[in-house]
Formats: sequence, C-alpha cells, structure tokens
Amino acid sequence: MPPKSLKCKECQEEYPLEAIYACSRCFGPLEVSYEPLDGRDPAELKRRIQAGPNTLWRYADFLPVQRPPEGALPTGMTPLIRADRLGKELGIDELWIKSETANPTHSFKDRVVAVAMARGLELGFKTFACASTGNLANAVAAHAAAAGVPAWVFIPADLEREKITATAIHGARVIGVKGNYDQVNRMCSELAHERDWAFVNVNLRPYYAEGSKTLAYEIAEQLDWRLPNHLVAPVASGSLHTRMGKAFDEWRDCGLVSGPLPAMHGAQAAGCAPVANAFEEGADFCRPVKPDTIARSLAIGDPADGPFALELARRTGGAIESATDDEIREGISLLAKTTGVFTETAGGVTIAVLKKLAERGAFGPGESVVATITGDGLKTPDAISDLIHIDEVEPTVEAFENLELVGVSA
Repeated sequence: MPPKSLKCKECQEEYPLEAIYACSRCFGPLEVSYEPLDGRDPAELKRRIQAGPNTLWRYADFLPVQRPPEGALPTGMTPLIRADRLGKELGIDELWIKSETANPTHSFKDRVVAVAMARGLELGFKTFACASTGNLANAVAAHAAAAGVPAWVFIPADLEREKITATAIHGARVIGVKGNYDQVNRMCSELAHERDWAFVNVNLRPYYAEGSKTLAYEIAEQLDWRLPNHLVAPVASGSLHTRMGKAFDEWRDCGLVSGPLPAMHGAQAAGCAPVANAFEEGADFCRPVKPDTIARSLAIGDPADGPFALELARRTGGAIESATDDEIREGISLLAKTTGVFTETAGGVTIAVLKKLAERGAFGPGESVVATITGDGLKTPDAISDLIHIDEVEPTVEAFENLELVGVSA
C-alpha cells in the first residue's frame, strides 16, 4: 500500500509527500493517502506481516516510509494482556489490556516518533524537535540519540520532574516554556516555519500520526486476526483515537479482518475535556478549555483532531467520557491491583472511563473489550503518592509479629 500523497481531511486537496501539515486552501489537517491494495491476496499480506520483524516495522506495507531506518530502537509488539480479574471486578466477560509501557521509553509515543523520524530522515532533516507534555519528549530524545541526530524538546516548564529527567538524559536540549501545552505548541508551530528542523508533531504530523495505526494493527493480530467489539483509548489531540479507527478500516478493506468496526470509546480528564464536553452536548466542534488536571499528558485544551474523534465515536456507537482527578487515581490503583500493570495518569483516565462504561451497561454479554494503557506509572508517581502506605517495624521478628497486618495472611 505505497503512499500516494498528502490529502486534506476537509476539502480533499492533494499535496506532495513533503514536510507540510495544513491545507493552503482551507487550512484543514493533512493525512497520508495510499494507493489501494486491490488484487492483493489477504493470505499473502498476512504471511508478509508474520515474516516481518517483531516490531512495528512488520506493518511497513501500511506505513508512509520507504524502508525502516537502520539502528532504530525496537518499538512495538507490546503485550496484550487478558485481564480476567479486572474484568470480573467490572462485569466484563472478555477484557484485554494493551500495555504500551513495554516500548523503549515506556509509552505509545515511541510508535509515532519511530515513523516520523524515519520519514524525516528520508526527507533529509538533520535536527528533530517537538512540543510535548512529556511522553513525546522522552521518545524524541531517545530515538534521536539512537539515530545520532540532535534534538530540541519544548515542554511546559512545570512538567513532572521524572519526564524531564528521562528526556534530558539522552542529550536532548530541553526548553521549559512558561505556559501550558497549547502555548508551547503555538510557539513550535512558529519555529517550524523559521527553522529547517523536523518538528515531529508539527511539520511531520501527517507521518507522525500514522505511527498510531500500528497499535490497532497489533491488537487485531494479537486477537488472532479479529476485531474487538469495543476499544477504550485516551484522547488528547484525538489523533491516536482516530488513527486506530483508520487502521481497522484499512485492514477490513484489504481483507485481513472482517466485521464491523469496534465501538470506539474515548477517555478524557474532567479538567481538560473539550471532546467529552462536545460529545455530551451533541456538538460537532470542541470549545477550547484551559487545562487543570493531574493527567498532564492529556492536557491539550484545543485538540486538533477533536472533531474527527467525535465523528468516529458517534459513527461506531462509542462514547467519549471524562473522569475526575480522584477517579483517575482510583483507576491507576484498580488496574495495578488487578493486573500488575502500573500506569501513568492517562491510563488512570482510561480505566476510570472503562469503569463508567461498564457500570452503565455499555458492554454486552460475551463482548470483547480492549483498553489501551499508553504510559508507565513511573512517569507520574506523585499523582498517587497519597495512596501509598508502608508499615515500619524495628529489625526484630518480635516487632514484626506484634504488627497488626489487617487483611494480610502469612
């Protein structure tokens, strides 16, 4: 399925496969358009995938890159975990957790950076950059280090210290901007016009967004080439949510999977929920909000793909819901105690919304549900520090035996 052009999602105007991201005619977002796979045998496509590397590059036939770069960090093929204990807790018959914590920098952002950097190198860029709420910063810094190219990372100055450390250690130049993510992003959009740099989520955004598709490809392959009935994913810009829907459609079109699209459910933090608000109001557009939430990786008050996320959720019978900070913390704890997966705040949002959907009967008997956990809890430990308690004793057996271990058996 070779890439053909960039196409405007609004007016369908086509552009060459270069470092551009907005339509000059209507200012709509651009996405990669591919040549059709008419006449390709699905069995042959499946064999090509299964014979590929144990990384996202096994799906190279569906990505806008001529060839995977040499020496790239091994990204993708993260575990899909059957979560029976959590499913029983929530009343879900078949529940799976797609854990992106196993990627090189422990979030799904490794996927989008892997594809954007590969395309950027093909286009001849020598310096890479991004605007980030943390996870993308980690990924750009690490993948640039592996590729031997310099990186500049622009973040809100009050970002979690753990994410700043995990970025700077790779040698990237980290710029803390005194403002929220939307202000950082506007600044980077201006810089992208002034400097010959590859801003992965600005001038390389059409290619960057395609990396999210690989998450959906993996889910379908790991479910033995079938689609789940429901998928729950966090919504920040809306790009992950919409590209996963696009990926499922691509595989249905070429015969790799069959059946209807999953009901696509989106999860937002109540302190930054422009898409969830619009869904509840029945609106087709998202009113920008000022973020105020512990889920900083989702704190995008003016989401670029918000309207498309709304359309996808409604078209598939899904929903976009929000969760409070307390519900987010509870979601983090619930996931860890029932599955052994420790998630950052974005995953807490996903589990909190999963719980709400289950409680209102969104999932029918026997239906399969996949919840995507997009980042590691070690990135945001302060969010749940108040939930943590340890018992201290003197270094003697007698002191231990005198300790009341409520609810714990020897």
